[in-house]
Amino acid sequence: MDKKVNRRETLKAIASAGASAVALSAGACLRSPAVASDLRSKKVKPTMPKEAPASAIQSVTPLGFQWETLDPFLFCVHHNDHYPAGNGSFGPAASLAGRNLGSDFEPRDGWRMYHGETVPGFPQHPHRGFETVTVVRRGLLDHSDSLGAAARYGGGDVQWLTAGSGIQHAEMFPLLDRKAKNPVELFQIWLNLPSANKMVDAYFSMLWNPSIPRRVVLDGLGNPTELTLIAGRYDDTRAPAPPPKSWASESDSDLAIWTIRMSPGGRFVLPAARSGTNRALYFFSGSGLRVAGVAIPDYHRARLRPDAEVILESGSTEAELLLLQGRPIGEPVVQRGPFVMNTADEIRQAFADYQRTQFGGWPWKMTDPVHGPSGDRFARYIDGHTERPG
Repeated sequence: MDKKVNRRETLKAIASAGASAVALSAGACLRSPAVASDLRSKKVKPTMPKEAPASAIQSVTPLGFQWETLDPFLFCVHHNDHYPAGNGSFGPAASLAGRNLGSDFEPRDGWRMYHGETVPGFPQHPHRGFETVTVVRRGLLDHSDSLGAAARYGGGDVQWLTAGSGIQHAEMFPLLDRKAKNPVELFQIWLNLPSANKMVDAYFSMLWNPSIPRRVVLDGLGNPTELTLIAGRYDDTRAPAPPPKSWASESDSDLAIWTIRMSPGGRFVLPAARSGTNRALYFFSGSGLRVAGVAIPDYHRARLRPDAEVILESGSTEAELLLLQGRPIGEPVVQRGPFVMNTADEIRQAFADYQRTQFGGWPWKMTDPVHGPSGDRFARYIDGHTERPG
């Protein structure tokens, strides 16, 4: 993977491509290229616990701000911000003095503005060549894009966006409650596209919370483990259909995106996947977890052998995990900020195309649109029809 680019170089490249309207770094969309660069330069070598059965755990690594992933995934970020009450302009009713507005990734007071200067979030920025899967567990996210589509979603909803040949979008976190705190928790996962689909038309679909299946599995003592299936299947429970050109739509991709919530003292048997699949568990919340009998520290990733059942055991508190698995695409990956292609020439073409077309332009009056004071969730698609959950 070609990643030898820092934030200043990326900004210079975008500026030379005529992207003056993009008031944020090219590697936006829920991450900071500067932070990503730091993480790459300080990678922690994966370790293999001495007591780990070689047949179950391949490595264990700590999680940073940007979570390392395996092909076909590009990266994952877990955002968990404890925003204060809103100020009437959908931003925080708190002083912003001392924050590096426009690039505020320091979790001061338990929250960050990211690339937002009034409203937290990620104003107008482009993408090409991959997909974003955004899982909003708490709070709201306002989506606006260059095709004129818009959405407000949260509370367990998921947006699956195929950037394909190119799109601009904004992702803002409106703080609607002016009397109480506005917590926001979400995952954003970047999923690669195979070369055959990198230039398909941009497309997004909403997986509303009520349509996402949850499966509760009891262990021998009656302790529940709840699975939330965003992609893939468990036994006879299947996730909603992904976008049609996604790698997840390939019948043999073996792709799964699950969250796993284990009750204290619970036990769950993770079924085997196919041989050759890449599989990783991210332990992001809780105080104790054993995987195949091995103690995994909190906020760590365990890379698993795919074709073996794995026993998970939680400690004295609830444990939450994210499962990402899929058959690797196995193609070259060249990334420059917001564009992920197969060759350097394709990256240069992406910048040239963005300069020429702006991926449809920007039909919104602001770079950070917010969809009003109502908390109602909705999605308005490019054909004009509007959809609501339930």
